[in-house]
Amino acid sequence: MYVTRDRALTAPAHDTAAVVAELRDRAEITDALHRFGLGQDLKDKELFASAFAADAELDFRPAAAKWGAEPPLMSGRATIVDTILGMFTGRVDTTHQVTNPRITIDGDTARLTALVEAQHLLIADPAEHALLKNPYDVELVRDGDRWVIRRLRIDNTWFTGEPTAIFG
Repeated sequence: MYVTRDRALTAPAHDTAAVVAELRDRAEITDALHRFGLGQDLKDKELFASAFAADAELDFRPAAAKWGAEPPLMSGRATIVDTILGMFTGRVDTTHQVTNPRITIDGDTARLTALVEAQHLLIADPAEHALLKNPYDVELVRDGDRWVIRRLRIDNTWFTGEPTAIFG
């Protein structure tokens, strides 16, 4: 499930062109997750949507189960964007910190694991918050010169605050 290879790059060190191509892919793969986080934080629908393939799935169920919630699996870019931004815009401020990215690439598909710390504050009452530390398991596909998320599974290692106030 998580990327646990013993090295970052698979391209041979002596093959400069292959190394550069792999580094570019790795930057674009990581950028897809950065677009996901910043798109939410800015409530930027275009940026947020750019992170996903049209047939994407977002599975927040493993994380939500930690505090007893049972959200549905979100399927399709439009559903994901409308659901998340609809739930947060005007109601919740967020900040996302992405760390520890690990990536494997296989042709036009890739897998990314990362830790994401997500702070959620109710706009009407910033004392109501939820701070989540979540391992992400992400499957991506190549989309021209960039990469997009096809499947995102979010688990939760720990949280503080009241997630139910944020997510319902």
